[in-house]
Amino acid sequence: MKHHIEFSRSGSFQRHLFIKKNIRSAVLQTLNAERICDACEISVLLTDDEEIRSINNQFRSVDKATDVLSFPENELSPGAFSAEDCEINCDTGRIILGDIVLSVPHCEDQAKEYGHSFYREIRYLTVHSMLHLLGYDHVDEGEMKKEMRAREKQIMGEE
Repeated sequence: MKHHIEFSRSGSFQRHLFIKKNIRSAVLQTLNAERICDACEISVLLTDDEEIRSINNQFRSVDKATDVLSFPENELSPGAFSAEDCEINCDTGRIILGDIVLSVPHCEDQAKEYGHSFYREIRYLTVHSMLHLLGYDHVDEGEMKKEMRAREKQIMGEE
């Protein structure tokens, strides 16, 4: 059984097929790097700044647009994935990892700001979000943030 990525989209923007291809690649790259062989499912919403702002406000009480939001289904430990600790979709038998919400216009702006390609930004934010779904976090400036940043660089092949 293979991993499944469920895409949905709101807002108007172009290139959504290429975006999906890059997201799919980054999801699989992250799962492989974390040595997760169990079939998983991830939901990805491609949206705009207005909708991600609304979602950010609703779920995090932060009234501003952002690049990506992650909603993990499970409470996992970074680098110590255990299928036994996860919710399973009874219909498919896949592990439900959670949801990713990505603002496409925000990604376009950040790519320009950081001086790299739009698709590199999409891949990076997908890896970042996947690591959140797998228990990594960066809420403080301490070791957890350093560990997450180092893992992102490894997965992106930038170390």
